[in-house]
Amino acid sequence: MARFNKSLNRKARHQRVRKNLSGTPERPRLSVYKSNANIYAQIIDDVNGVTLVSASTLDKEIKGEGVGSNVESAKKVGEAIAKRALDKGVENVVFDRSGYIYHGKVKELAESAREAGLKF
Repeated sequence: MARFNKSLNRKARHQRVRKNLSGTPERPRLSVYKSNANIYAQIIDDVNGVTLVSASTLDKEIKGEGVGSNVESAKKVGEAIAKRALDKGVENVVFDRSGYIYHGKVKELAESAREAGLKF
């Protein structure tokens, strides 16, 4: 049966990708999630089941700048996640866009993380 729900289609795409994509201690996974109000990013070691670093628009230093779920806030979250990851010694990651198309907020988050020093 075909799915005609945007959310279910995204979750199905995410599951297809996650079958072959995993974060290791040497190269953890940078996962992105966006809601209508906020955008979130985590760097995850799937082997040990641990979130190493996270950033979102709910963080104090980002939230105070009057941003929500827009391209500008995605850029700030990308910079924050990269800075925190580099502080923890994580330089190489695998990008997991969670079934979202690589466009708009997801693209801006990824590009700002790359500019800030993450390699993927």
